[in-house]
Amino acid sequence: MMSNRLVLNFLVFADRVAEGELQADLLQEAADLGFSKVEIRREYFQKIEEEIPVIQSEATRLKLQLFYSVPDEVYIQGEINPNLEQYLIEAKKMGVKHIKWNIGDFSDELHLDQLKALLSEGVEISIENDQTQTSGTINAIRKYMMAVEKAKAAIGYVYDLGNWRFVGEDEIEAAELLKDYVHYIHVKDVRYENQKPQAAGLDHGEIAWRKVLQILPQEVPVAIEYPTASNAEILEAKGLLEGS
Repeated sequence: MMSNRLVLNFLVFADRVAEGELQADLLQEAADLGFSKVEIRREYFQKIEEEIPVIQSEATRLKLQLFYSVPDEVYIQGEINPNLEQYLIEAKKMGVKHIKWNIGDFSDELHLDQLKALLSEGVEISIENDQTQTSGTINAIRKYMMAVEKAKAAIGYVYDLGNWRFVGEDEIEAAELLKDYVHYIHVKDVRYENQKPQAAGLDHGEIAWRKVLQILPQEVPVAIEYPTASNAEILEAKGLLEGS
């Protein structure tokens, strides 16, 4: 059932975090809204060392499964980002089972020994199509995922539904070509203002998101990931996904 697959990405609380609310304080609200899985965002920490143990404790109390979104790249100028180990330490302290990064500047060399050392830490690792031409296009994702598959490196792929419009590509074509790599899905709709794409709530934009979800794997987690103005908007998206 879709309800068991749903994740609440804390991008939905962007305005409240900007006003000073802590992610740890929002976990109870996520649970009250009916979610058993939430995605913490690293850029939303105010005092990370103080907040991590509180998140771990609260997530345990509420029986929440944690995902971790880190807005950083696996590769910087073709080399493995030295900060990735620190992010995995943070993930393990929180009890996170899944962490997400962007590919970054991948130049054909996986640096497999370093990559496998990261994978040995016990946290599932995925990359996402971001909003850049460097690592957010169909070709960039296919190139990287084919390389990790050939190397038998257990790295997954997060299909971000809305980001294709930001790089000028088609989300349906992307779903068809990349579906075999997908371990996790982020959903948002997209509308246009002055011909520029803007994230929007499901059914408040132009994406045929139901059609895309029918193409993608049916057993992987699905996260609501766009800013919302109220819990009513979150519950609207939750209801649409559960009914899809």
